[in-house]
Amino acid sequence: MKNLLSIVLLAASLLAYPAHALVKKSNSGICHDEGSRYFDKTKHFTPYQTLADCLNSGGRLPKGYVPKSASEYQPTSNHSSGAHYSRDKFGKGWADVDHDGQDTRQEILIAQNTGNLVFNDKGRVIRGRWVSMYSGNVIVNASEVDIDHIVPLSWAWKHGADKWTQAEREQFANDQRNLVAVEASLNRQKGDKGLDEWLPPTNQQQYTLRFKRIVALYKLTGE
Repeated sequence: MKNLLSIVLLAASLLAYPAHALVKKSNSGICHDEGSRYFDKTKHFTPYQTLADCLNSGGRLPKGYVPKSASEYQPTSNHSSGAHYSRDKFGKGWADVDHDGQDTRQEILIAQNTGNLVFNDKGRVIRGRWVSMYSGNVIVNASEVDIDHIVPLSWAWKHGADKWTQAEREQFANDQRNLVAVEASLNRQKGDKGLDEWLPPTNQQQYTLRFKRIVALYKLTGE
């Protein structure tokens, strides 16, 4: 009788937990329930039974996603979920790291140019030739170029940079290994997304490898 009762209890516990994950927490800490358009695309994850459990573990919702009964899913733990992030946490804009009169944006425009550079009377780059790693498109007007952080600052903040010193964050924000000249439209489309939410139209393998390299270099968590 005792063995039979044990079997019944075991069977009941198995029935209480579905064989598939109801909620997937991606390697970058984003909680996808079955209503998220990224649910099926998320292949590497930690499973949770409820969205609340995932959020309480330190996860966060996909950007712009509002689940059903959203009020039920407010996290109650003290894990960092990107609260209090601001660009100023990584310095006030681009820095002139080597004190040569050119800030980091100008340094990248010069270093990644593949044509003839044109400067204005203040020594700022206004024209050149940049081949976007994200699309392969050629851009000639500097005003149409964004300098993108491959690992976004906000993403880094949520994955460990919130524990860094101000000086360490400013170094990260101006690290040329993490910067690329691309068209503004794709930079805006990417936002602060991690690898599980966004990849460029072209050079996806190169982008992924560079992203992971920076994550490893700075000992950030997740992908």
